[in-house]
Amino acid sequence: MALVIAGERSGVGKTTVTLTLLASLCRRGGQVPSFKVGPDYIDPMFHRYVTGLACRNLDPVLTSEAYVQQCFRHHSQASEYALVEGVMGLFDGIGSREENTVHPFTFASTAHIAQLLDLPVVLVIDCSRLSGSVAAIAHGYCTFDPKIKIAGLVLNRVGSDRHLSLLKDALKSLQLPILGVLRRQDNITIPDRHLGLVPTAELSELDAVIERLADLGDTCFDWQSLLPLLKTQHSALSTPHSALSTQHSALSKVRVAVACDRAFNFYYQDNLDLLQKLGAELVFWSPLEDAELPPNIQGMYFGGGFPEVFAQQLTKNTNVLQAVKTAILQGMPTIAECGGLMYLCQEIIDFEGKSYPMVGIIPTSACMDKRLTLGYRRAIALQDSLLVNVGTNVYGHEFHRSTLKANSHQPLFDTYRYDCDENTGFEGWNLPINLHASYIHLHWGASTEIPQRFIQQCKN
Repeated sequence: MALVIAGERSGVGKTTVTLTLLASLCRRGGQVPSFKVGPDYIDPMFHRYVTGLACRNLDPVLTSEAYVQQCFRHHSQASEYALVEGVMGLFDGIGSREENTVHPFTFASTAHIAQLLDLPVVLVIDCSRLSGSVAAIAHGYCTFDPKIKIAGLVLNRVGSDRHLSLLKDALKSLQLPILGVLRRQDNITIPDRHLGLVPTAELSELDAVIERLADLGDTCFDWQSLLPLLKTQHSALSTPHSALSTQHSALSKVRVAVACDRAFNFYYQDNLDLLQKLGAELVFWSPLEDAELPPNIQGMYFGGGFPEVFAQQLTKNTNVLQAVKTAILQGMPTIAECGGLMYLCQEIIDFEGKSYPMVGIIPTSACMDKRLTLGYRRAIALQDSLLVNVGTNVYGHEFHRSTLKANSHQPLFDTYRYDCDENTGFEGWNLPINLHASYIHLHWGASTEIPQRFIQQCKN
């Protein structure tokens, strides 16, 4: 079955509860695959830090409903337990472009994924400002959609024994199991900044935090009730991209340099897996620390991240800045998403207005802004490019607080909101022709022609 951890809204402590469960389960031994609903990169980093396994994103907008099912079954089938962390509130989704039976605006929500995978839900409620009203909240979530199976509750941020007693008394009539109680924790905090939690690579105290979470998990959950819910049921559902694996296994390797350090670390594991299945040898390197590009590479991949936070260190690594620029000018196929795009600009201007020279292949500046650009996008290719043919529709996600001073005169995409025809402007850079630079994050799970095209260009 496995289990979905959902919240009654954003900020109720889903990630803390999920990490506490994972830390305690891993302490018991065995492998615990985990999954994250939606397009987020940072929460999966924390999952991976705890479990030692890559966390997979389950997002039917970026991929498809069928891919979500295949991905979950494939990556959970070899383990005794599996856990899915939800996104936002349980029923918070987007409008589907197709008919979505009872609740049309829950597409891609946690509830949608729970229904797709036929998994029970544990609802996390922030009780810090609640007593009797907790019953109304729990009752509403349990009855809103009868197709969603609420297995029980986790009461988070409980203040005292008296507070807990009031909550339990209020919930008695619902006969809904309380599967966990987490008291207010002053000694377990994970810092955040302008795009969410600070990534794991920057947290020197994280091991101690995970140990405290494991200790907490050992005592705060009703494990006798939880463990049966967490057990997985093995399925014979087909493996994602199994045909690609056999088709390309005998081909010679294509060396692709993947920027991976504290500045660049936003990658979907499925994208990296696909590149490897298509014949890529991934060479991980650091634009922050390395003195030169990896040798004998045939392509480059710069994911998102926080280049603005490390702009001073990036700008000092002049040998690498020049090497990247020269490689692109000489025709090396290069993918740059969001933070990667910023790195390839002439400069990054931080929140204080200070300028840091960057690679300079894209003739504009990336300027940090307090305004958040966020949402799913439908992008129509305006020309043939490194990854797509003209007229192709791709579906991606934007999440950034920077803007470009100037847009390309020959943009990659005309973009729209995913769930309607509201235009969100022209976007992306395709000059030189071997460069794909865009703010839009793409998951290639249901679009394997994209990495296939990239690998073929690397071979040419």
